[in-house]
Amino acid sequence: MASVHESLYFNPMMTNGVVHANVFGIKDWVTPYKISVLALLYEMTASKITLPERRRLNKLILPLQQGPDLTLGQFLQTVEECCPQTAYAVKLRLHEMADGELKDMEYFFSTLPTPFTAFDSEAYKTSVVGLFMRHMLLAYNKLSFSQVYKLYKSLQHYYHSHYAKPTDGQAGLPALVADDSEMDLTSTEDTVGDRIDKEELDTPLHESELRCRGPLSQKQAEYFLARQAYLLKNDENKALKPAALQEELNNMLKFNPDFAEAHYLNYLNSMRVQDIFLSAHSLLHYFDRLILSGSEGKSNGDEGYGRSLRYAALNLASLHCRFGHYQQADLALQEAIRIAQESNDHVCLQHCLSWLYTLEQMKGSDSTVLTEDSVKMAAHFCLPYLASLGIQSLVQQGATQGKTAHKLMDALKDTDILHWKHSLSELIEISLAQTTSIWRMYGKSTMALQQAQLLLNMSSLEPVNFGVQQNNTEAFTVALCHLAELHAEQGLYSAVSEILQHLKEQFPPHSQHAKLWMLCDLKIQFERHMNEGKYLLAEPLVTAISALNKTEGLYRKAQVLKALNRSTEAYNILQRLQVHCEKTKCTEMIIRVMLSTAELHWESSGFSTALPLLLQALALARQHHLQSLASETILHLAFTQLMLGVPEQALSVLHEAIEPVLAHGAIMDKGRALLLTARCQIAAAGFKLNGQGQADLRSAVFGVDTLNEAAAYFSKLNCKERLRDVYYLQAQLHRSLGQTSQSNKSAMLFRLLDQELQSPAPPVSMRL
Repeated sequence: MASVHESLYFNPMMTNGVVHANVFGIKDWVTPYKISVLALLYEMTASKITLPERRRLNKLILPLQQGPDLTLGQFLQTVEECCPQTAYAVKLRLHEMADGELKDMEYFFSTLPTPFTAFDSEAYKTSVVGLFMRHMLLAYNKLSFSQVYKLYKSLQHYYHSHYAKPTDGQAGLPALVADDSEMDLTSTEDTVGDRIDKEELDTPLHESELRCRGPLSQKQAEYFLARQAYLLKNDENKALKPAALQEELNNMLKFNPDFAEAHYLNYLNSMRVQDIFLSAHSLLHYFDRLILSGSEGKSNGDEGYGRSLRYAALNLASLHCRFGHYQQADLALQEAIRIAQESNDHVCLQHCLSWLYTLEQMKGSDSTVLTEDSVKMAAHFCLPYLASLGIQSLVQQGATQGKTAHKLMDALKDTDILHWKHSLSELIEISLAQTTSIWRMYGKSTMALQQAQLLLNMSSLEPVNFGVQQNNTEAFTVALCHLAELHAEQGLYSAVSEILQHLKEQFPPHSQHAKLWMLCDLKIQFERHMNEGKYLLAEPLVTAISALNKTEGLYRKAQVLKALNRSTEAYNILQRLQVHCEKTKCTEMIIRVMLSTAELHWESSGFSTALPLLLQALALARQHHLQSLASETILHLAFTQLMLGVPEQALSVLHEAIEPVLAHGAIMDKGRALLLTARCQIAAAGFKLNGQGQADLRSAVFGVDTLNEAAAYFSKLNCKERLRDVYYLQAQLHRSLGQTSQSNKSAMLFRLLDQELQSPAPPVSMRL
């Protein structure tokens, strides 16, 4: 929700007039760089250019006019990417002026098309090009002779400083003139055009070109701040790196310490690297400057001074919430509420109420009543954004409290109608990500996959500038993490690596949502090592997981200890974890802890002791409609009944879980379910693995087929320990059926795996 309030309090495109050109040290409109831009515009109006090239050049006009001054090399490179022919013409034009005399520059300005008469060209007076030319001509005509001479010398220095560098990789202009007859401009047109069309000018200027070089004019500063703020919100990768942006903001504030918007961008940049001191410092400076400047207008009958104070307190509360400082956040929030009540500002009070129930949720308290009140009041004051956020929060709480799926989906459907009606694209993304998470929690992997794909393929309703293709919001991170985990469950690790690579590129480690994919990556690696029996490789990952999520870290530590036969330590950790999860009402983890505890009882042959735990876990899973965990619990119950000598009852119970497991379960769960089914079928048929006794041959054949299918699933995950169990059972079963060749083949496969693993096989009766 922090991004919600940030967007409400600051729009970097709307500056308050504090920045003046002279403050930043720019006295004249005419600079050598502006003359280069003017030469480009002149060549665009005077020469014939193909339509695709003209379209690409038109996209560059505003960034070149409003952006910081570039070096000549960067300017020519940018133009050459769009139209090599025009770039070459601009080089010639600048060469004529810089290597000629002062009269050549005078002649250039005299030949410019007059904006008031150029009706059929881009230089018409009301066009962007025409306005720029008018500004340039007016500024140039006001210059004295000495100023014109200084401008000419600056142009010469600007031009020759580029060609004086041998490391630029640019050929000197004389060489270009000599090779003019050999230049084939038409041959490169298609390839360059295809390249630019493909890239669609994602970033009109390179990152190095965005850097502020010395003082900036007011419009350049506004453009720089607007661009960086937008990129930080929508595509952080295309923004400047935190250190580089900090350097530029310091440079900007050095010329004007009272530039409020620069302080706010400094705050956003500090949040990227989790710098609590600098972010709080910059946020307070932003509101101080806003108040001192007196630029805030009246709001709800009050002066902007009071409005800035209450929103400053609210932003400070959100900052402390972000860093987990709940006591400080609560104090700041109470201050914001007090000031808003005194000013009778209902909109600010609704924002405060939204943060209040968010703060209660972060503390682990029940905030249902507060959230319901917030939704009602937001609807009353016609604040659809806050109302939708409240409903989504209620849906999240309802999912953890065991509400049925159809009620939650109906609530989300109603909010989606509101989102589309008001074009709230950010909330549409959150809704789809939330739906993905809910289906995943309920164990419906197919529906979760569908919702995640729907979000990733959705065209944003928000106008996308600067070539941004995808928002770097939490919703996209959550959807991509779910996709990675779903692919990992099916053993598609190559696809998982591609998804994680995209996450690493889209959300760098220093970004706000990087912890989500980091935890996802570690969990996938951990599960893969555990499936492959590489417990010593899985153990170091526990520390990294604990750093991101203590609950997940403790649970996985218990799993590793259990796999290493350190049962006592594992049992103690599971007991501590269960107490903690009961306090925090983490139902899913409580059920997983119960299942792991039951498995520890199996190791000591305490199958009857495990039954009450499993029944309690099953009741809890069904109460909260957690189908995946309910199916896993049923598998544990069936295994326990098999070990207690009632395979018929186990097979009957197993039939209830086998369908959802095969439809939505992970490959490991499918393999375990089929292996357990085969064992139950063999036991129910009266088969003895020592070859004695009568048996139902039909059930035995079914058992063989089921084992083959289980082996195929385990092979996809390279789960050699499970495969060893399957081959052992297959060899015994084929031997009991008198199938010597198949028995020998299975025995050979078992022997090969046993030698490769070099570890004693645990008793088959002690593991599901």
